Parts: sequence; structure tokens; C-alpha cells
Amino acid sequence: MTDTDRIAPVLQPARLLAQLPLRFPGESTQYREARNALLAEEIELRRHIERVAAQRRALPPGGVVPQDYRFEGEHGSVTLSEMFGSHDTLVTYNWMFGQRSERSCPMCTSTLGGLDGEMADILQRVAFAVIARSPIERLVAFKRERGWRHLRVYSSGGNTFNRDYANEDPDGDDVPEFNVFTRSGGVVRHFWAGEMGPQTADPGQDPRGAPDIMPLWNVLDMTPGGRGTDWYPKLEYDTEPAAPGSQAGSCHCDSHT
Repeated sequence: MTDTDRIAPVLQPARLLAQLPLRFPGESTQYREARNALLAEEIELRRHIERVAAQRRALPPGGVVPQDYRFEGEHGSVTLSEMFGSHDTLVTYNWMFGQRSERSCPMCTSTLGGLDGEMADILQRVAFAVIARSPIERLVAFKRERGWRHLRVYSSGGNTFNRDYANEDPDGDDVPEFNVFTRSGGVVRHFWAGEMGPQTADPGQDPRGAPDIMPLWNVLDMTPGGRGTDWYPKLEYDTEPAAPGSQAGSCHCDSHT
């Protein structure tokens, strides 16, 4: 990389980029002024996300993974290093579905459902593993129940991976966590983990990372009602919303979470 490559491009001020000629039917001058001010902030947010991503990529080498953890997968036993496959990067998600849980965490389920739809594309760039402490048979049964096609699930019930990389108490609750590992020259290192848990939450907000990984919240954040203050996803719902123009139908579920 040359010195020229390292020079950051000169960016136009966001407030100037936000002065678009776009107009929607019936909008007022007051609306357009407020919308353009918001657009400037959205541009700045996008730029900040890019800066954070660049800072993340520039992290120095992380710690060497202390052991080649062994997991139970859908097709037999596999080690952490084998999860990489042909890639040099492995992303893992600690799924809140341990042996003490009657059912999967609804928030994790919503997250994983969204990721399953993207997984065929994600796996072109990196390896991805979903890890939980329940027996593999239980994880696979739930995966099939939800219709997940691409997620690769593994049981960590026989090792200390969740304790070491999700700070889970062996006798305590499950903890959701993203981790990223790299492999170079046969050495597996920890690269990054999502560390924005309850201790870093702002007042009145649920703990979450940034940017938010869940499509659910990203869509709701674009609406007037936002995320709300007392609504969370469930595993099942009493009624299935009817599509516009169709006859309303209902789905009778035996249990709710």
C-alpha cells in the first residue's frame, strides 16, 4: 500500500450531500427541512459506522486460542480449527439454548432466523458456527422446527468454550455472544468479540451492540413507533397477520414464549 492509498478521501459535508432534489407528494416545507436535517445525521452515522469498522479491522493480533475445542455437530465431532473449512476467518454465535432452557431464547431465535436467510452469502466470505450447550440432537430438532436451512449448529456441552469466550457460568444462565477468530500459519487467534452487554447499556435501553445485528430492530427503527418499550419477539404468535388483499386466517398455537 502506498502513502497515497493511506490518505483518506476528502468528504463533502453531510449537510450539503443532504440537500437532495427529492420530494414526495404532499410533503410540506417543514417536513423537507426536518427530513434533510435527519438525512445529514444519517450520512454522518454511516460514516461513523465505516470508521468503527476500519478501527476494528486494524486491531492488533488477539490472543492465541488456548485449545482446539471439540464440538458435536450434525455430522459428527469437529474441532474449532476444523470449523474454518477453507476460510481464514470464523464467526461464532453463542446461542442461548442450554440444557437448563425449556425453549430457545426468542431474541436469539429471531436473530438466527434472519442470519439463516443471509447465510448462503455469508459463507462465501467466512465460516460461521452457531454454538449452544444443549445436546446436538436438541439443537438440530429446533433448527428443523424453525425451517433453518443454512445455519451450522454445534453443541459445546462437552467443553469450556462458552465459559472462555462468552463468560458463561457453567451452572448459570446462557449468554449471547458473537466472536470472530482468525487462522494463519496453523495458529488460531481470537480477533474480536461483541462486548456491549448490560454493563455498557444506556439508561432506558436494552443491551445491544452497534451496529445492531437484528433486522427486526433495524426495520422498526425506521418507523414512527420504533422498538417500543414493552414488546419483544416470541417463538409463536396467536394470529398470523393476513397479507393485504387476502382473507384473514389464524394460526392456533399450543404455547407461547
